[in-house]
Amino acid sequence: MTSDVRPRTSADHGYVLDDQIGFLLRRAYQRNSTLFLSMVPGNLTTTQFSVMNRLAEDGPMSQNHLGRSVAMDGATTKGVVDRLIARGLLQTRRDPQDRRRHLVSLTPEGVAVIDEAVEAAIRVTEETLAPLREKERETLLKLLTKIS
Repeated sequence: MTSDVRPRTSADHGYVLDDQIGFLLRRAYQRNSTLFLSMVPGNLTTTQFSVMNRLAEDGPMSQNHLGRSVAMDGATTKGVVDRLIARGLLQTRRDPQDRRRHLVSLTPEGVAVIDEAVEAAIRVTEETLAPLREKERETLLKLLTKIS
């Protein structure tokens, strides 16, 4: 048995999927992620890269602070850190200022991996933004920063 009920069309409600911010952001992110996975060495995910890059920039920090600094919830941060520890790229040690807390840091191997990955990530950003003129790139980044 078939139904005569049909979904409303964009002509009915004015909603065009291809014009929606969420849809466009997801497509742009998919393009960037595909480039990232194909260009960045070390078999790193974008979240693993973010964690390692933050540690490279800011030095050892608590797992809680690390997660907040890269906009990840506690459970996700713990999983990422645990996987990177298992790969020998991160390590933890007690905080000498607060014995209850552990600090997460890069291992020497982690330093080597992130140094190489950052060079590739620069190329990923360039490739992602390649269709835009310089002023458009600046505007896009400003606007994305503003809405995030």
